[in-house]
Amino acid sequence: MTKYKAVFFDIDGTLVSFRTHKVPESACKAIGKLNESGIRTFISSGRHLWAINNLGDLKFDGYITINGGITKVADHVISKTPISRADIVRLNDYIEHVHRFPCIFALEDRLVLNYYNEQVYELFDLLNFPDVPTADLRTLEQTDVYQVIAFFDEVEEPRIMSVLTDCASARWHPMFSDVVPRGQSKVKGMEAVCNYYGIDKAETIAFGDGGNDIEMLRWAGCGIAMGNAEDKVKTAADLVTDSVDDDGVWNALQKLCFAD
Repeated sequence: MTKYKAVFFDIDGTLVSFRTHKVPESACKAIGKLNESGIRTFISSGRHLWAINNLGDLKFDGYITINGGITKVADHVISKTPISRADIVRLNDYIEHVHRFPCIFALEDRLVLNYYNEQVYELFDLLNFPDVPTADLRTLEQTDVYQVIAFFDEVEEPRIMSVLTDCASARWHPMFSDVVPRGQSKVKGMEAVCNYYGIDKAETIAFGDGGNDIEMLRWAGCGIAMGNAEDKVKTAADLVTDSVDDDGVWNALQKLCFAD
């Protein structure tokens, strides 16, 4: 059995149930057992650190946030990559002159939204997401923006992304896309973490369920898709476990890390 040294967890749909908005007791038990055995644990999420409000008292060694945009271990940031300011200007121009839609700007210390609509409320209800303050996004064009949560659909995506020449789309829901700097993904954060701790990627496990987890699952020594994952995510994984509501995290780790 491979001796694993680090496990990376997506949050929504992986550690946290969409149904209960909580981490199942079995997953809490698994994370505690990993910590006791000296295996490091990390969050790897599209969420901003400010918006991680659903993990209870669980402790992790570090946080890869906003799809690798900012990675933090202990009390300090070990990597961060902002979107080009030219792309932020082009995005604001598109919203102002072509098609208006809600956008959330992820700054280093907070989130800012241009306006609410039914889609935003629907997403926030789905994720049990905290309220985000509104502001004129034009005023943030000279501020580092690390991710944009943009509420455009898959039909409009190619047209918008052709304008954002330095960005890529990391979509994991039909209603919106996470817009990130081109070449950025959760893998960038995983690489930073592994370099920091001297861990080989063969010694890593990653859990995920969404489209923005695919690169992470392929990169890890063992990529595990949740039973509730999309089919394309399952195809990218080494293993498919049970759903988040059916003890998927515990069942996989029991086989990989806890077996006698």
